[in-house]
Amino acid sequence: MTKPEFPAFDGKAFIKNLSTAPGVYRMIAGDDSVLYVGKAGALKNRVSSYFNATPKSARIMTMLAQTARMEVTVTRTETEALILENQLIKSLKPRYNVLLRDDKSYPYVLMTQEAWPRIAMHRGPRAIPGRYFGPYASVGAVRDTLNLMHKLFKLRSCEDSVFRNRSRPCLQHQIGRCSAPCVGLVPARDYSESVRRAGLFLEGRSDELSDDLVKSMEAASIRLDFEEAARLRDLVASIRSLQARQYVDGRAADLDVLAIAMHGVSACVLLLAFRDGRNLGTRAFFPKTNGSDNPQEVLAAFVSQYYVEQPPPGEIVIDRDIPDRELIEHALSSSGERKVQLRFNVRAERAGYLDMARRNAELSLAAERTSHAAQHARAEALREMMGMSALPSRIECFDISHTMGEATVASCVVFDAEGPVRGQYRRYNITGIEPGDDYAAMHQAIERRFRRAVEEGGVMPDILLIDGGAGQVAQARAALDDLGVEGVVLVGVAKGPARRAGDEELLLPDGRSLRPGAESPALQLIQQVRDEAHRFAITGHRGRRQKARNSSRLEDIPGIGPRRRANLLRHFGGLGGLKAAGVEEIARVDGINDALAERIYATLHGLDVPDGAPDTNEPMSSTRSEG
Repeated sequence: MTKPEFPAFDGKAFIKNLSTAPGVYRMIAGDDSVLYVGKAGALKNRVSSYFNATPKSARIMTMLAQTARMEVTVTRTETEALILENQLIKSLKPRYNVLLRDDKSYPYVLMTQEAWPRIAMHRGPRAIPGRYFGPYASVGAVRDTLNLMHKLFKLRSCEDSVFRNRSRPCLQHQIGRCSAPCVGLVPARDYSESVRRAGLFLEGRSDELSDDLVKSMEAASIRLDFEEAARLRDLVASIRSLQARQYVDGRAADLDVLAIAMHGVSACVLLLAFRDGRNLGTRAFFPKTNGSDNPQEVLAAFVSQYYVEQPPPGEIVIDRDIPDRELIEHALSSSGERKVQLRFNVRAERAGYLDMARRNAELSLAAERTSHAAQHARAEALREMMGMSALPSRIECFDISHTMGEATVASCVVFDAEGPVRGQYRRYNITGIEPGDDYAAMHQAIERRFRRAVEEGGVMPDILLIDGGAGQVAQARAALDDLGVEGVVLVGVAKGPARRAGDEELLLPDGRSLRPGAESPALQLIQQVRDEAHRFAITGHRGRRQKARNSSRLEDIPGIGPRRRANLLRHFGGLGGLKAAGVEEIARVDGINDALAERIYATLHGLDVPDGAPDTNEPMSSTRSEG
């Protein structure tokens, strides 16, 4: 079938009516797909640069040749243009834009806002009340910070469900990393003071914190509390040692250092972050360049896209000048609460950090290219083993996870030519089957995933892996046949007799079974996908199981207040001991009568609450009142 011809786009005629206001322009192909999205401080000037006589790269010329029309959106400010450009790039994924592929939320340190605050790592929306410190360059940097915070300030890290149900200190207290507020071993005033000091430290106000600790140490010495004075002395020494190691130029600085390495159209941007003078570590990004081999263009796109999503520091050091540097600098300053500087000519210590970032960018890019080459080799071996004419562009794998039939969850993970596509992972809560029936669970999961694809015209995998033996594969095949799905290569991945990695048996579509062995690149790819499906299924199952168990907490039982809950946990040594107790034993606890004991037992064991249970507002006898 002959493709329709579209008239050549007349760019010079288009720019005659353009405004010089700031805004965003979009180049659109004849099939209505978006080729490119760009921003401009003056639309007329920027768009006209595409259609003048200045020589342009082959990539730009190819893009212009495919352009059938252009659209523009005028904005009030350059800042609005920058934000709109990145929103459109993220949603439309234009063919010729540089794309920041890593869209995962960045990690923060969260200090919750409650009577006994906890400190933990947080990712995603800031829905939990509290203070957020970051973002950090990597999860490793957050863990290092949390490790330090627990050693210095002994704040709790446990979830609220654990905290409320403790009857004795946990291991964290025994190794000196928590002051055990769960069982009242630290006064509320002292714990609040530790929280305040931890906040000063995370804000980078270490000098103020040190002065505060010195005053407290002197006060402890005056009142002859030498043990407390020694503890504060050691804390001051630890903080000053960290200051000496981590501060930039001897002062607290908010600073990001960015360097780019490129090999052809493969790119790596290395971020080295400092906040309040503390080194938060490095993180490597691998933007999708879509054919661009210009490091300045790729770095400019990274700066725009990354800092629209993340609050920028006051200073960003880059290893080269970039297009629209002043526009980006002005836009970031306008959108934030401080002036932002983009600097590329630096000396002294910053030049040393820039050199370190360059070297790490080159090493990370080399490692990524080696990984991609190995991934391609494994995919080619899998294509050959399956007898396929082309490399598989999409592989899906299903796995089932449960504990003795409880909280059954099916996982579906997706891999493409570059590896896992985490944004397309799915979990299915399996219901309406006999507990422990893995065959029915697999049938339901496959049916739910592919029914929607059939009805809505969704994407289909080239290879569908099933973690299981012939029974699970048969159920998957039956579900696909019922839906009329064809063209999907179905492969079962069964564990070998010894259940060792490398002994897996592959159940092929034609009825054959293979044991490729641990050295097979094809099997290595299958193992990678299968292991990811297994991990994802277990994580989902544990979350569902914990949610179900948390729904039976003592505070959710009508008639149980803080004092009765404390009495129960103290008497039985925790929730586990309470669950193991009978009704008569529960009724012996102070404040618990026979009817309430039956209610507790029934609720904790998932039984119907006995008829005739007392009104929870009914006062108890004087010998068992809560006071």
